[in-house]
Amino acid sequence: MVTHKLIYDEEMEEPFTLVAIHSSEEEYKVAYLMNQHLNTRFKRRRIDIDLPSKSLMITFPIFDFLDELNYAQFHLVSNKCRTVEASLQSSGGLFSEIDSEKVTNHFLLPEFKKVDFFLKIYSDFENVSLQSLVSQINNIAQIVSAYVVETETIKSKNNLIFD
Repeated sequence: MVTHKLIYDEEMEEPFTLVAIHSSEEEYKVAYLMNQHLNTRFKRRRIDIDLPSKSLMITFPIFDFLDELNYAQFHLVSNKCRTVEASLQSSGGLFSEIDSEKVTNHFLLPEFKKVDFFLKIYSDFENVSLQSLVSQINNIAQIVSAYVVETETIKSKNNLIFD
């Protein structure tokens, strides 16, 4: 009797390109600006990306665009999520209640804390000119900078699974 053994050596992942974007604008404004300048049609998903934390559910807004002409799929996602926890402390006196707020920043990719947004690009073919795309993004006045991130250096790749 012959037995066949399957060995699973490496992870099967779809190749993607990741562009880091630095901007102080809100996520909907960045999507709008990219729609205006890049001739795209980013639309916000009804359901955001949820990442469970210790006691919180952290959500990151995501915008999608499917380019059927170039067989490419684009995802624009915020890297930062800010949570505010309010607490009320009383020391027992009549007017001695203390209000305090704890602000915590959470990141989709913690190793890139200075990046505001990521543009993830899936493409089966090399139809998307990456140099041209990055230069067009950099030409938008409200965007400080944009550059390609080497995907091999990303430690938390599982946070980039959006489906």
